[in-house]
Amino acid sequence: MLVRLSGVYRPQRDTWLLAEVLAARDLGPGTRVLDLCCGTGVLSVEACAAGVGWVTAVDVSRRAAISTWLNAKLNRRTIRVVRGDLVDSVRTLRFDVVVANPPYAPATNDGRPGRVLARAWDAGVDGRAVLDRICSETPDLLAPGGTLLLVQSTLNGVDKTRAMLEERGLRVDVVASEDVPFGPALSSRTRMLEAREMIRPGQRTERIAVLTATDLWSGDAPRRPGL
Repeated sequence: MLVRLSGVYRPQRDTWLLAEVLAARDLGPGTRVLDLCCGTGVLSVEACAAGVGWVTAVDVSRRAAISTWLNAKLNRRTIRVVRGDLVDSVRTLRFDVVVANPPYAPATNDGRPGRVLARAWDAGVDGRAVLDRICSETPDLLAPGGTLLLVQSTLNGVDKTRAMLEERGLRVDVVASEDVPFGPALSSRTRMLEAREMIRPGQRTERIAVLTATDLWSGDAPRRPGL
């Protein structure tokens, strides 16, 4: 059972593909999980169902934070819910798993989305406004051996994501991918995407991919670049 306030991202196939990857991991009561851009909190609930005893969920949206809190109560799960701008509110903490389903739909411009629901998917002209911040900022949150699980569209450049994370010393793998029909956001922007040559004329599907980025630092060697 999930509650979703108006303006909060409705879980779609990218959410469930990421949830499948999360559930396949070796999780336990000692695993510390961070759910970034938590939306309804479905991934936090899934982590708890897999046996995780320490889950923190973060979203910049007040409605998303409320939705996650309500879903935690409805599903009888213990989830710490924080309203904050990506990692700002958890910078002093370390996590074994960071899971992120961020907004990544290419928008008409780089400005802040005007409509509440648009904030759930709009991510700048190239769709990387949040992805780039995740690649830059989340490695600092990983405990030694910790892993980032990130879902995105291949329209946004999986190779760029891989390069940014590898620059921080993480080992990056694409562990799942799937072709899916355009959702509401992309379906309404096909002409714009065609004009930018981000999709082929007539293309109405995209490939979503889940990447894992694992911290290789054991504590015995110098910390990865940037720290």
